[in-house]
Amino acid sequence: MIKEEVDLVFPLFDGAAETGKITRKAFTEWVVSLPKHFVKVYTSRKALAHSLNDTKTAVKQLNKLVTAILMVVTLVIWLLLLEVATTKVLLFFSTQMVALAFIIRNTCKNLFESIIFVFVMHPYDVGDRFVVDGVPMLVEEMNLLSTVFLKLDNEKVYYPNAVLATKPISNSFRSSDMSETVEFSIAFSTPISKKESLTQNPHHWSPIHTVVVKEIENMNKMKMALYSNHTITFQEYSERNIRRSEQALAIKKILDDLHIDYSLLPQHVHLTKSDKN
Repeated sequence: MIKEEVDLVFPLFDGAAETGKITRKAFTEWVVSLPKHFVKVYTSRKALAHSLNDTKTAVKQLNKLVTAILMVVTLVIWLLLLEVATTKVLLFFSTQMVALAFIIRNTCKNLFESIIFVFVMHPYDVGDRFVVDGVPMLVEEMNLLSTVFLKLDNEKVYYPNAVLATKPISNSFRSSDMSETVEFSIAFSTPISKKESLTQNPHHWSPIHTVVVKEIENMNKMKMALYSNHTITFQEYSERNIRRSEQALAIKKILDDLHIDYSLLPQHVHLTKSDKN
């Protein structure tokens, strides 16, 4: 670093300007105090670096495969030009190759589908969070034939790319700001004025939100739902859960302030006396 950069960086760390050294404690405190968007940028850059590395690995694997095929074709042409191999010999080897191709046809099919999936479709990169078969996972490593994922509990899952090519994939990272739905029930006898006040609270919700009545059940309960938009995608899974919890608690507070609740109707209980012998 040049002197001008040092003069700008040292004041960021506690005590570094006076001592001329950055201690481990000062560095740790600085990292913890970083704004969230700085951490997000660092995480994105790290994921991009891993993605580029895995892409290079897949390209190298494909390059080795193509090189092997070209070497075989070149060898056959060279033998023909030098008249080393006769037509009968080539016909014999061709028959054997066709038989081998018939045996490994499924492997060849999976290889072709994996190449199309990785290089043409390319539905995700390393670090993307997506949902497949209803399970949210994080992409950890991409190879030519398979992809390694991490579940929420850090369990590693290996998926063949040929299998993934046949499944619908929901990519949270490539999505725009996503919406959230919170359902709750209130008593059917709740006054209309209180119900309307639920939709007239811009202080608590973003400008784009909707509170709707989904259904009336047994003439004593109204099922309602709040549809609101996040300013993030579900790529940030923990942040999404925190915001969802805060949203649910905010709904509870509003319902408490308006004295809106729900309780079961009184139930009739019939008691019968049994005669004991």
